[in-house]
Amino acid sequence: MSTFVLIHGAGDVGWYWHLVEAELRTRGHDTVAPDLPGDDDSATLTDYADAVVDAVGGRKDLAVVAQSFGGFTAPLVADRLRADVLVLVAGMIPSPGEAPRDWWANTGYREAVREQAARDGGATGNEDPYVSFYHDVPRELAEQALSKERAHPSEAAMNAPWPLKAWPDVPTHFVLCDQDRFFPPAFFRRLVPERLHIVPDEIAAAHCVALSRPKELADLLEGYATSRR
Repeated sequence: MSTFVLIHGAGDVGWYWHLVEAELRTRGHDTVAPDLPGDDDSATLTDYADAVVDAVGGRKDLAVVAQSFGGFTAPLVADRLRADVLVLVAGMIPSPGEAPRDWWANTGYREAVREQAARDGGATGNEDPYVSFYHDVPRELAEQALSKERAHPSEAAMNAPWPLKAWPDVPTHFVLCDQDRFFPPAFFRRLVPERLHIVPDEIAAAHCVALSRPKELADLLEGYATSRR
């Protein structure tokens, strides 16, 4: 069995993963889904990685999984803990020395959003989170998620260069959400091969897939971990 280390995205908490955790635990796996430091503008990406490493403790057989902005933290954790596998779920893919604040311009994100919004009538990039993030999540669950929103990441984390000199030597997978209205699918179909040199796996879901398709996501995660063991 594996230990799944689940890292949330911006503005979020570990609760985001609770449905996926339940799925994985019924299959005999262990899970760790810490809250990263929030409401602290001095916290760095290294501090976020420290919080995850501390939560993992002495657990072994690790699959490190990150949602969205968690993609800046997960490789640091996977590298330090020598994880068996690293999975980005609609995750941001940093380059060495790239500050998160620069990622958007460097990757062509804004243009990708404009192009997709022109095709879907403005759903992509919409200011209403029920349209852009939670359109396939049950309303009550989406409201719970929004109630937990907080200040994360910090200014320090956004402004500091990503500290690794290269992507960690850990088998890496990418889960692309094909109904994502925050990161357009076409954007990641281009960026994932460019930056990770792999082809993403696609799941029929929007950005918050751990809330809308927990079983299907757990199936993918378990498959990645099992194949590496």
